[in-house]
Amino acid sequence: MLNLPLFTMQIIVILTAARLVGWAFRKIRQPQVVGEMAAGILLGPSVLGWIAPGAYHSLFPSQSLGFLNALSQVGLIVFMFLIGLELDLQVLKGRTSTAFVTSPTSIIVPFSLGVLLALYLYPHLSEEGVSFLVFALFIGAAMSITAFPVLARILSERKLLRTELGAVAIACAALDDISGWMILAIVLLLARAAETSLPFWATIIGVGLYVIVMLYPLRKLVIRIEMYYEQRGEITQGALALILVFALGSAWITEMLGIHALFGAFMAGVAMPRKRNFIHALIEKMYDFAVVFLLPLFFAYTGLRTSLGLLNEFALWADAGLILLVAVAGKFVGAALPARWTGMSWREAGALGALMNTRGLMELVLLNIGLDIGVITPTLFTMLVIMALVTTFMTSPLVEWIYFRRLAPKGEYQPTAPEVVSPDEVDEALAVE
Repeated sequence: MLNLPLFTMQIIVILTAARLVGWAFRKIRQPQVVGEMAAGILLGPSVLGWIAPGAYHSLFPSQSLGFLNALSQVGLIVFMFLIGLELDLQVLKGRTSTAFVTSPTSIIVPFSLGVLLALYLYPHLSEEGVSFLVFALFIGAAMSITAFPVLARILSERKLLRTELGAVAIACAALDDISGWMILAIVLLLARAAETSLPFWATIIGVGLYVIVMLYPLRKLVIRIEMYYEQRGEITQGALALILVFALGSAWITEMLGIHALFGAFMAGVAMPRKRNFIHALIEKMYDFAVVFLLPLFFAYTGLRTSLGLLNEFALWADAGLILLVAVAGKFVGAALPARWTGMSWREAGALGALMNTRGLMELVLLNIGLDIGVITPTLFTMLVIMALVTTFMTSPLVEWIYFRRLAPKGEYQPTAPEVVSPDEVDEALAVE
């Protein structure tokens, strides 16, 4: 039964911590979302539960976490819809030579290293009953993800979006995200095959038909909402309700097909009309509530599932360090070397390799799915969360050192404070001129 006063207090604490830690991280030139991710860890058993166990157990009793999880999952569905809405493959125009060479290698190299890493991790860090194929594919996907939204914010704050480096990074991240989620979809189909009532072949056919219907017949119907917007000059409450029903219905279908509701929400966003005025108006309606209210709940729930106390042996910390090393090396080498080969300078190629290590929110989503379906253990989940936080945190300092500081003689470079940017400004900067 829902304890409303407790649930309300949980939300108050989570939102307050997210804003305060996010603000503190901005002061050290990190995107606010990195601070919000860190706030989730601070509220979990690793920090609050260690410093004040009584307060932690009173505020987050285990029986209350189901409601927090449910609301955070709704937030993820809305956010994945927005990610699909913002995904614009027009950024690839004019950048085919570099993006289409760099993006595959920035997936293939870390994925291959992840599969090799799985050979070592599988015997002692996989859940019982999970096949090596599913485990290896999941670890490969975890090594391959680049967080498109966080990367866009970093590029905007560093005023790199309109540069060749920014354009290639955005294009590669877009392709990497699509590839990574396709790999995860395969993992989910294999891992959840026994749970679904449909035979595996029927699930594959169903997913194929779903994608075709979403991108063609349903897309043409959804265009009517855009036409209605152009007539009225605003997205009305009725139109917004239809859009949300469309996104939630798509999420329900993919969940029933045996992949995951988040794929359906993402596909619903991709299927929406692409005219910029309509996209801007829809994002303006939904973005702030999703990012300010719903996403911090997901970060907190992730933090509550992350326990550094599970890493109680030196060997486990060594495994965590190995995971971090493979993750950084795979993305850096996979992006920097082909970028240099296609004509970028070493400075730009190195910065691109650093940027592609941005994992952030998308990695946390993937890791929570893996834990939910029983592919990874809580211990491995904690290691991978550490990897996601560290690789995202290190992106800005690395780009600062590799790309900016080498523009000026030693001692003359003076960094400027990052400016606050809105989603509309990022979207406008991504537009192909």
